Amino acid sequence: MVTSPPSPSAPTARQVADRWVETLADLDPTVGTALGTRPDDRRMPDLSPAGAEEKAAASRRVLVELDASQVLDDDDRRCATLLRERLEAQLAVHEAGEHLAALRPLASPVHALQSVFLMMPTATAHDWDVVADRMAQVPAAADGFRASLEEGLRRGVRSAPRQAEAVVGQLGDWLAAGDGRGWHAGFVTGAEAAGVGDALRGRLDGAAVAAADGVERLRAWIAERYLPAVGDVPDAVGRERYRLAARLHTGADLDLDEAYAWGREELARIDAEMVAEADRVRPGASAQQALAHLDEHGEAVEGVEEVRAWLQRMMDDAIAELDGTVVDVAEPVRRVEAMIAPPGAAAAPYYTRPSLDFSRPGRTWLPTLGRDRFPTWDLISTWYHEGVPGHHLQLGQWAYRAGDLSVFQTSVGSIPATTEGWALYAERLMDELGYLRAPGARLGYLDGQRMRAVRVVIDIGMHLGLEVPAEHATHGGERWTADRAEAFFAGRSGSPAAFVHSEIERYLGWPGQAISYKLGERAWLAGRQAARDRREAAGETFDLRAWHTAALGLGSLGLDDLERELAAL
Repeated sequence: MVTSPPSPSAPTARQVADRWVETLADLDPTVGTALGTRPDDRRMPDLSPAGAEEKAAASRRVLVELDASQVLDDDDRRCATLLRERLEAQLAVHEAGEHLAALRPLASPVHALQSVFLMMPTATAHDWDVVADRMAQVPAAADGFRASLEEGLRRGVRSAPRQAEAVVGQLGDWLAAGDGRGWHAGFVTGAEAAGVGDALRGRLDGAAVAAADGVERLRAWIAERYLPAVGDVPDAVGRERYRLAARLHTGADLDLDEAYAWGREELARIDAEMVAEADRVRPGASAQQALAHLDEHGEAVEGVEEVRAWLQRMMDDAIAELDGTVVDVAEPVRRVEAMIAPPGAAAAPYYTRPSLDFSRPGRTWLPTLGRDRFPTWDLISTWYHEGVPGHHLQLGQWAYRAGDLSVFQTSVGSIPATTEGWALYAERLMDELGYLRAPGARLGYLDGQRMRAVRVVIDIGMHLGLEVPAEHATHGGERWTADRAEAFFAGRSGSPAAFVHSEIERYLGWPGQAISYKLGERAWLAGRQAARDRREAAGETFDLRAWHTAALGLGSLGLDDLERELAAL
């Protein structure tokens, strides 16, 4: 079959991609809110099966448009590769019916019932008018998600009971917030600072009551109807479902057995390094003993507001010191905010990206889990990961370059292995630069690295039912289960038991996401080394600042493409 070249009047790949972002914003209003491009959008997303199918049909049409598009330069080439890979990966997951079994305690559609409001502007009475209209639609969105779960039951595509129980607990936390009136009621108290009138105040209060009712109906249905119907569903998803999920998070068709073996090797390397580092913290102590000592006797910040301010200073200092020496930071990206996570959030810290116009800055979020004392040993490298030079510098630079590349490449087309890989690389970079000199800071960094290596082993191991390695003294030679993975993790972590348990739930409910960190970091390191080798072989000096700045300007790439593109810089 002979195909004709694209017409000179055909759109470029970037134009196709940017039109797709607008279509996505039409179909899913949270997209425009997240990007900051549609601040007056009053709709909630359609979480029903019909909404998912409408998006899938639109994706298929875009693939046809992409076939006829022009590729004018390297940015176009990278954009076309990314767009095709993302659409095909997402359609494969959709056609497998995974959207009908999307209950999990992190990044489930149910979380849009809360998260969309955290991204909305709230400075003026007009902003709160938009909030009121959108919040009034929370019950309909919750009903749409319930319809998807019901369709999943009908088709036999079901979430495991562990995930349903976790979401029931989270929704209960939402309802208990706001002095028992619900999270949405607590959120709308912020309208007082905008000076809203009595009429709007009444609408906001009414919308918050309706939202709480919708959340409670969904919580009760999951607890009373869904849970009994999924009691026989195993925690693990199996090799085929895992392969689809892993591609979604890495942009690559992975050799899962190779990744599992590499994860074991990487874990052994980090374990050995932690032995020496623990001895520096407390001579003769094991890693676990040293971390326990740091928890009780190491440096700590007392108070929730105090730790938020401490994290803010840490990020501000990092930007001031790295800009122009290790990376060039664009002026709008210099602003980042440390925030305290709302009730019902997952146990792990996280980052939310800035709007495209930077009217909403990038933000890091710390879940307090009821604490008011915060040891710093596990916060320092974590905030290099979540904030600066991690997620904030990369995703902020993407927002800054969205007009040069495409909005798709720098926002909704992002691939976790590229972003989480950079963030983990950023932690290692700060270690290389000597920033982890505080007592325990480097041990905390290694504990985080160890956690990401453990993730590769147990995430793949649990879902594929692989053999537990011999280094698991109690269960070596048996098959991975959730309980064995939790015991394995607990023995290799300085984190509280509640956090370890939350992580296991996360891996089981979000297969393939947890491995993106370490496998992404591996690609970033390999790409940097290849670029250095290429420059030095040509008799040139490798400029780390220039390489970082160029690398952060590439936009999103899957692991199948990332290492090659980084090596060419």
